[in-house]
Amino acid sequence: MADAGVDGDYKHLHCAVGSGSGIDKAGSAILAANVKYTIKKFPINSRPTYSHIMKTSAFDGVEAFLAVAELKSFTTAAARLGITPTAVSKAVKLLEQRHGVILFQRTTRNVALTEAGLSLFAGMRPAAAQIGDAFAALNAYRDRPSGTLRLTVPRALGALVMQPLASRMRQNCPDVKLDISLDDGTVDLVEQGYDAGIRLGQSVAQDMVAIRLTPDLSWSVVGAPSYFAAHGRPATPEQLVRHETIRYRFLTSGTLPRWKFIEQGQAFHVETSGGLIVNDTTLIAHFARQGLGLAYMADMEIAGDVAAGRLERVLESYIPATPGLYLYFPVRTQHQPKLRALIDLAAQLAY
Repeated sequence: MADAGVDGDYKHLHCAVGSGSGIDKAGSAILAANVKYTIKKFPINSRPTYSHIMKTSAFDGVEAFLAVAELKSFTTAAARLGITPTAVSKAVKLLEQRHGVILFQRTTRNVALTEAGLSLFAGMRPAAAQIGDAFAALNAYRDRPSGTLRLTVPRALGALVMQPLASRMRQNCPDVKLDISLDDGTVDLVEQGYDAGIRLGQSVAQDMVAIRLTPDLSWSVVGAPSYFAAHGRPATPEQLVRHETIRYRFLTSGTLPRWKFIEQGQAFHVETSGGLIVNDTTLIAHFARQGLGLAYMADMEIAGDVAAGRLERVLESYIPATPGLYLYFPVRTQHQPKLRALIDLAAQLAY
């Protein structure tokens, strides 16, 4: 189900939990991509003040220290870190100066940890492993669907779409929590913190990426056989003013949508009236089945009732189709694994 405005094809995502691994050795690579060295000299046997700590990272030299302690070689540590032996030596020296201790005994042949160095190394190994595990855990957010996916969908049609989609999503991607809000109004996804939304095509802003979920929607005016037996059938939309109708109210705006028709290529609306106003289409269909009035509903909502004979259509030649439902989202979020998984699953469902 490709659609314009989407970069590339979305491939199926396997949603099983991946196995992250921490740092098996001393953790010498834990800070390579995360710490920028800031060189700050301190006199021997002096302790850094609070202002010094604020200006100098507590991790400066730690990566070099861990590498040398593990490999027992400045040259080999430099090769692992991708820097020169001189840079490694300088980083360790600054670490020693900052804390006023000697961490290594150096000879022309050997490098050995001092008592202070052994103590520091023993204390840092668990912390290094934990930091490594923490960075490894970030891969889960990059490589597999996880986290919370906040969606805004219209109360009626959106709910019908979400019923099978949410079920499939929970089965395939158990690490994704779905947070679904039913709202008929126009929603600013970014401002209100949503990852994506579902709306009729004409309601989607031009700066959003939109993916079609359904074909154009067909609509019907329907009533129960008992209603038509008691009140007759309208032959034209204008005759609806003499009939009891069940109207829908948008919850957000509070407005009552007018019933739309078309004749000879010209669209027009009819103001209807009746004793029932509801903001839930499931209840509207229920009232229509009870013979309490006529309802204007999407065919996907009442197809089962029509097939079973509980509701009957009228004015079929006057009712136009409308743009279908679209899943839409900001450009910057389209590569999130959790959203890509939703798109992939939606493509597999036939609405």
